[in-house]
Amino acid sequence: MDTETPAVANPGKPSSGTSSTPADILKTLPMAEVERQLGTSPEGLDQAEAAKRLIQYGPNEIAEHHQNALLKFLSYFWGPIPWMIEAAVILSAVVGHWPDFFIILVLLLANALVGWSEERQAGNAIEALRAKLAVTARVRRDGTWLTPAARDLVPGDVIRLRLGDIVPADARLLDGDEIEVDQSALTGESLPLTCAPGDPVYSGSIVRRGEIDGLVYATGANTYFGKTAELVEGAHTVSHFQKAVLKIGNYLIVLAAAFVAVIVVVSLLRHDPLLTTLQFALVLTIAAIPVAMPTVLSVTMAVGARILAAKQAVVSRLVAIEELAGVDVLCSDKTGTLTQNSLTLGDPFCTAGVTAGEVIIAGALASRADNDDPIDLAILGGLSEPDALHGYTVTGYQPFDPVSKRTEATVTANGVGTGTGNGTSTGTGQATFKVSKGAPQVMLALAVDTSAVKSAADTAVNDFAVRGYRSLGVARTGPTGDWHFLGVLPLFDPPREDAAATIATAREMGVEVKMVTGDALAIAKETAVKVGLGANILDAAGLGEVQKTESAATAESIERADGFAQVFPEHKYHIVDVLQQHGHIVGMTGDGVNDAPALKKADCGIAVSGATDAARAAAAIVLLTPGLSVIIDAIKISRRIFQRMNSYAMYRIAETLRVLLFVTLTILVFNFYPVTAIMIVMLALLNDGAILSIAYDNVRYRSKPEAWNMRLVLGIATVLGVLGPIAAFGLFFLGDRVFGLGHPQLQTMMYLMLSVAGHLTIFLTRTRGPFWSIRPARILLLAVLGTQVLATLIAVYGLFMTPLGWGWAGFVWGYAIIWALVSDRVKLIAYKFLDPAPQPKPQLQPQPLPKPQP
Repeated sequence: MDTETPAVANPGKPSSGTSSTPADILKTLPMAEVERQLGTSPEGLDQAEAAKRLIQYGPNEIAEHHQNALLKFLSYFWGPIPWMIEAAVILSAVVGHWPDFFIILVLLLANALVGWSEERQAGNAIEALRAKLAVTARVRRDGTWLTPAARDLVPGDVIRLRLGDIVPADARLLDGDEIEVDQSALTGESLPLTCAPGDPVYSGSIVRRGEIDGLVYATGANTYFGKTAELVEGAHTVSHFQKAVLKIGNYLIVLAAAFVAVIVVVSLLRHDPLLTTLQFALVLTIAAIPVAMPTVLSVTMAVGARILAAKQAVVSRLVAIEELAGVDVLCSDKTGTLTQNSLTLGDPFCTAGVTAGEVIIAGALASRADNDDPIDLAILGGLSEPDALHGYTVTGYQPFDPVSKRTEATVTANGVGTGTGNGTSTGTGQATFKVSKGAPQVMLALAVDTSAVKSAADTAVNDFAVRGYRSLGVARTGPTGDWHFLGVLPLFDPPREDAAATIATAREMGVEVKMVTGDALAIAKETAVKVGLGANILDAAGLGEVQKTESAATAESIERADGFAQVFPEHKYHIVDVLQQHGHIVGMTGDGVNDAPALKKADCGIAVSGATDAARAAAAIVLLTPGLSVIIDAIKISRRIFQRMNSYAMYRIAETLRVLLFVTLTILVFNFYPVTAIMIVMLALLNDGAILSIAYDNVRYRSKPEAWNMRLVLGIATVLGVLGPIAAFGLFFLGDRVFGLGHPQLQTMMYLMLSVAGHLTIFLTRTRGPFWSIRPARILLLAVLGTQVLATLIAVYGLFMTPLGWGWAGFVWGYAIIWALVSDRVKLIAYKFLDPAPQPKPQLQPQPLPKPQP
């Protein structure tokens, strides 16, 4: 059909020269006015008009804000550590050390490529997940029903909604029968909502019963779904991992600057040539650069991401693995996360003389399985025998009416004796009777025996309400055709089988779980008690203005609460924000679009199985299988990864300090280069190349959240970094003053000492106890042995240096091993002073990790 261009085809995005009509207005205006505003009719649009509107208003999807691939790659060259590497590249070019220039440049590029490729692969995994979730829609175009992609919908389209459909856009229902819509992904409410012609239905909700046409009035970011998802864009966090790397980089920059400044001043006082001074600066700069630090940490987290992928968990941001290790508060959505998001029948209340089986059978006869109604399915599922209804034939059925608030069925008994609900028997003479289920007050008003049962029935309904159950009254007719009240059926959303165990395990690991749900307070408390959370549930409506800073008392109540009820999307975001402001590292699980802002804001957002696109896009970890147990596995894996990164950070700082101190003091005191620039570069290549294998090392995690303790990291690293030069000066004294080695051969000896002692240091930093307390991974042993054999061969046969010989090489190895044993004892003493915390529990043993992929 031909249509005029609408005054407003998409709320919030007006046509040129017109004013906009908000979606909130279009969802309440009379249908005739909505059709006029949108320039359409119940016959829908024609293809030409739809194509025009699609160009004008864009696709029906949430816009993805992808960073330019080139800019993303270039971002890996920005920051304190890349700046140090780039400074070394420039200095190498200035003094004409082209081998150094090219080697360092390759290391810089390799670091950027590894980090960029790992994040790109994770991003591709998320895109693949979204592709699987793409939906289509039935649309009336040119008078014919078509099934284009949902992204091609435009305001003014007429769509067909049927049982099981995901509503593809915000729409107003046209003429037809009522439908029931599951909005749990939007509101967190597990019970379906009955919608009549003229009512709005929202994108992302699911049709649970009925079939009807709808008129699209909002698409894309202007839908209820899209507007909530826009909150995600306002949530930006800097990971604790990034902060730690910045602190380490700044620490090394200050060290390098201080030592280089000393060298420059002394050199000028000695009237050394400017080129020689630049060479000194080059050697120290190269020595201070943690060239492989970003690469090692990225690879370590990438290994964890692959392990989680094998457990059906996709990591979209690598830093989330490190963040998960420190999570001490886990905010968990209720519906579909702690519960099964499926109604279940509880033990019914029965009036005098009526059995529970009779109440359930009567309720089941007033239900229909083919409607796929959650309430009907729950009641039918509560039948004790599969063939319990075989003796009955339903000859008439009236579906749920929102006016009468009940369903009714006319039943033929087929000769089966049944109870009337008042204790008498119809025998076989009562061929037909009626049954009805609905709101308890409606059923009581319908019955003739209300005065006798009302008090007990009201008490039962109130009791069910306090416990978080929804109540349905059941009645049936007796021999005279009068209605008799049979009882009350309670319905509830049961907890997941693994929820209680998951919460208990999380607490054992020092993680406090808080339930965050849109359900009513009574339901939230009942669920919380069932899963072992506790009953201290706050009503989110009492949190005040979510954009304002909470008072100290309110913030404390948020910290102490076991959960929150009647929560809106802004509340979830606010709760996470308040907890973060009070020093907590917060994880958030969820599945709906209403969870997306909090998932993004949280330090580690986890989208559970079946989550919406908005939740998956906002989350850092996406679970592909039902249940929460994989989260516990992820926490264990993340804590092992944290231990590896922590030990590497100590090693890298200690080695940087070792080389800086030794080289600087040797130059100042003896006016002698202890190693050449090429030796420093070879040290970096061999040591940092082998240290990548620490990503697969065996570790023992602690039963409490991990956090970067920079005082401890810098303290232990500094102790080991000072012991190193002491050992090096001892060997230098022996070689120079006792054995009388020439300076070129002495340089080779010091190179081998720095290389061997450096790799032995990793075995000291990887354990809090003695170095033998945790067996290193085979790949780490092989990597260290391989690189040190190569370093020994280079020193013995003199590649780029004066040959040292096997005898002196053996002497260096023995000397380095003795000092490593001494350093290990000193390390234990340092731990006692810096962090007298208990050792990790012995039962938390390391698990074998997969071998690295070639």
